[in-house]
Amino acid sequence: MMASLNSFGAQSTLEVGGKGYQIFNVGSVEGAKRLPYSLKVLLENLLRTEDGANVTKQHIEALGGWDPGAEPDTEIQFTPARVIMQDFTGVPCVVDLATMREAVVDLGGSPDRINPLAPAELVIDHSVISDVYGTPGAFAKNVEIEYQRNGERYQFLRWGQGAFDEFKVVPPGTGIVHQVNIEYLARVTFTREVDGVLQAYPDTCVGTDSHTTMQNGLGVLGWGVGGIEAEAAMLGQPISMLIPRVVGFKLSGQIPAGVTATDVVLTITQMLRKHGVVGKFVEFYGEGVGSVPLANRATIGNMSPEFGSTAAMFPVDEVTLDYLRLTGRSEEQLALIKAYTQTQGMWHDPEHEPEYSEYLELDLSTVVASIAGPKRPQDRIELSRSKEQFESDLLNYAQAANPAKVKDQQGREFEIDHGAVTLASITSCTNTSNPSVMLAAGVLARNANARGLKAKPWVKTTLAPGSKVVTDYYEKSGLKSHLEDLGFFLVGYGCMTCIGNSGPLNEEISQAVNEHDLAVTAVLSGNRNFEGRINPDIKMNYLASPPLVVAYSLAGSMDFDFENEPLGQDSEGADVFLRDIWPDPVEVQKIADESIDSDMFNSKYATVFDGDEHWNSLPTPTGNTFEWDEKSTYVRKAPYFDGMPLEPAPVSDITGARVLLKLGDSVTTDHISPAGSFKAETPAGQYLVENGIAPKDFNTYGSRRGNHEVMIRGTFANIRIRNQLLAAENDGAGVEGGFTRDFTQPGAPQAYVYDACQNYEAAGIPLVVLGGKEYGSGSSRDWAAKGTRLLGVRAVITESFERIHRSNLIGMGVLPLQFPLGQSADSLGLDGTETFDIIGVTQLNEGVTPKTLTVTATKEDGSVVSFEAVVRIDTPGEADYYRNGGILQYVLRSLV
Repeated sequence: MMASLNSFGAQSTLEVGGKGYQIFNVGSVEGAKRLPYSLKVLLENLLRTEDGANVTKQHIEALGGWDPGAEPDTEIQFTPARVIMQDFTGVPCVVDLATMREAVVDLGGSPDRINPLAPAELVIDHSVISDVYGTPGAFAKNVEIEYQRNGERYQFLRWGQGAFDEFKVVPPGTGIVHQVNIEYLARVTFTREVDGVLQAYPDTCVGTDSHTTMQNGLGVLGWGVGGIEAEAAMLGQPISMLIPRVVGFKLSGQIPAGVTATDVVLTITQMLRKHGVVGKFVEFYGEGVGSVPLANRATIGNMSPEFGSTAAMFPVDEVTLDYLRLTGRSEEQLALIKAYTQTQGMWHDPEHEPEYSEYLELDLSTVVASIAGPKRPQDRIELSRSKEQFESDLLNYAQAANPAKVKDQQGREFEIDHGAVTLASITSCTNTSNPSVMLAAGVLARNANARGLKAKPWVKTTLAPGSKVVTDYYEKSGLKSHLEDLGFFLVGYGCMTCIGNSGPLNEEISQAVNEHDLAVTAVLSGNRNFEGRINPDIKMNYLASPPLVVAYSLAGSMDFDFENEPLGQDSEGADVFLRDIWPDPVEVQKIADESIDSDMFNSKYATVFDGDEHWNSLPTPTGNTFEWDEKSTYVRKAPYFDGMPLEPAPVSDITGARVLLKLGDSVTTDHISPAGSFKAETPAGQYLVENGIAPKDFNTYGSRRGNHEVMIRGTFANIRIRNQLLAAENDGAGVEGGFTRDFTQPGAPQAYVYDACQNYEAAGIPLVVLGGKEYGSGSSRDWAAKGTRLLGVRAVITESFERIHRSNLIGMGVLPLQFPLGQSADSLGLDGTETFDIIGVTQLNEGVTPKTLTVTATKEDGSVVSFEAVVRIDTPGEADYYRNGGILQYVLRSLV
């Protein structure tokens, strides 16, 4: 919106290429020059949106006078230029918007009030599954299956594209959302006509996927938010945030030969997770920045959620412009970007060092080849120690060797044991469109073929690039056939293995794994390796660069020493080691220079919104409100606004609450709301069977996020989640899966979480969840908060929260609380059998957000544990959301 107050005389005109653009000069604010680049972007945002109410002169002065050493305590309102979504999180967004249109009508308003005010783009990339692999026709067959499974969801998205303004959909089979974003959608410098005036301003973008931060590598500030927060942003609601601390990360030196961008990012992830950057911005600076290719910057930015920061920013420089030119952006746009960022002091100057809150440094020359696993991205392992570390970690997953003899469908006989690599997947947004690592994988495959090496027969091999451009340069370079010779055929353009859409292992492999309880492994070039995420048969998952994924397919086991064990023998019987076939980085760069050009990007993105014959043949509903099908098991009207009054009811204290789950550290949103497949005996499976859906057609939790009935039943249903309420079961080992104790029943027996919640609701008993450190890490998925609230959970008490999930909980009207510093459920003697009272919540009705609330836990013997829990409602805006029962309710009431 146009600034209505000119407190700083900030407006001026920037002339570029014969056009005049109105800009808001950050230099007009005292102190701006010393600010980190990322905070300059925020400062411009405030100058441009100053209205005297949401954004005031005092807010702008506070940012200009930012104290790097201070703890965040000043709230500002950030208005992103656009919103980006993917289909897993995007479908429920559109469901909510469609439901809000009806709710507006019920409250006496017009449905057209619910319309995106900022551009919103959705890329369908999360639904395709690697059902078919290892054959030339795998891609086409997987797309066909995808449409059979998801046609109903895709019709709904096509309706949304027609019903809402400023909403576009990139159809399936095109690419991964974050790659499409940096290769095509990102503007870097945004232009828009406002009240008849052409404005230029920084491209900023929030997305419904935590890896939206990949765009930080382009100098585009933005981050992942929950779907509910993204919907509010689309409807013109600014994002409430505290001015953050900014960690300056200095890069020096050069990446050594044999080390990949993946190795660099795993090193940075470990460093920053250890340092502690949750809720902070990270910004890269120094002489070494100029030597980091854009694709590598994007890889580092992509992993921001893995080290916990809000954003991980690289400022704009010539490297940025070179990438934008390569990917087909116009010279006019490039000229504007350079002129604008230089005028605003947002162009990277290695001689100028901004002020930062904290400092870290990495000499790139010290990075070594690495992997990460078996269950967290920050658990980096030097490749030279991988065998030793695997043997140590295996003790947490299995006992003694228990080999299984297998005969596959081709008649091949072999033996597998703990550590067998059953899945080797070049996949995910993080690496699969970074030419340096993708071409390195192709060269390694070529070299392996030349020496007669083959992937082991028990390894499922898949290739899922981030964009179609990868296929083009694989074909042009001649490397495509070499990857296929090792079994790495194209299976789709989507997240696939990284999101859990790995597809089933071969039946005989799966049977052997389960009968012998084998701790087999997956190796993927992704960003997530959480428990229970990748494949239900696979217990241990490792992140690696694309060439190492190929190498592990040749080794066939994680129990392997690449330095001292040969991958096989060549035709002359000589041992072949990994070092013998490892790609020469000079050759890889030469192939990249010869194989990649801007015409590839221009041709692939010229029709990015058009879709194929599958997409265009879908019947498309019309109308400004959606006609819900009561029989649908994919798309159902959301329940959040049922019976909602125009004025919110007062919030109340929480009394007589029971503990639904007591959880440990590093509980991810995957643990809370899994995305993958599920079985017929689960509550979600039972629901679908009752509605006439055969188990073969269940699809995944992620694909059914438009149906709250499925998602409620899937909440806290991850097959690897361990509820400590059941720790006494199974000889103290606990019970894996979505189970709890039901205290409404005599003896509090074990029950499915969903079934117990139904009983608690019938009895009028509120619920709480107890957690440890880093609660809610991982994906941005809003269903982790939506499901929590719809199960009847009123508060979550943890040692610490990850940023997005804490925000999502408030956005759903769930109270986030933290144990006193240094305390935990265990240190306080809480085992989850207590009854909880949380007193003082009603202060919020008077406009007061208390710093702490008194929590009293009464044990079964009548003894009491009492403590002061820290209230993690961090801003006045969040308090408004909580008082309204959630952010969508707040926005809806505001619009009406």
